[in-house]
Amino acid sequence: MTPTNASAGVTTVSSGVLTTSGRDGATVALDHAGGGILPAATCLWLLSGEQVGRVAFRRDGEVLVLPVNYVLDGDAIAFRTATGSKLAAALDEDAVGFEVDGHDPVARAGWSVLINGRAVAVNDPATLGRLEATGLAPWADRIDHPHWVRILPETMTGRVVAHS
Repeated sequence: MTPTNASAGVTTVSSGVLTTSGRDGATVALDHAGGGILPAATCLWLLSGEQVGRVAFRRDGEVLVLPVNYVLDGDAIAFRTATGSKLAAALDEDAVGFEVDGHDPVARAGWSVLINGRAVAVNDPATLGRLEATGLAPWADRIDHPHWVRILPETMTGRVVAHS
């Protein structure tokens, strides 16, 4: 299964087992809705092949879901931000969700990875240096995004769906 082509990795769905032809040719069990449950290693591999995800957090009594471009930093998600709601969530070390997905409408196949964890502002010079070295530049570049936020995963789940 490749991150950029959701259908390329699905080879068979039968007898409650989905077999993928991507990175490791893994077989995965199906959940109650018929989606394949992806192992953590596959989730990380999928995350490493993408650039944009959605961060979800609560602010002022509402749930906000905002797109960010990101880099994978070990098993953490890292992104740049300006002063605002995403930075406030990180300064408060709020619980957040982070989701990335891919799909192929022709093949009726797709995947999704969801991370639940804590947003933290990055202040450590060594970590800041490592993140700066990635070269990640915000796509929204009309204002400066000098702050780095890392999402430290507490849980990571992934699903793949395929039309049989």
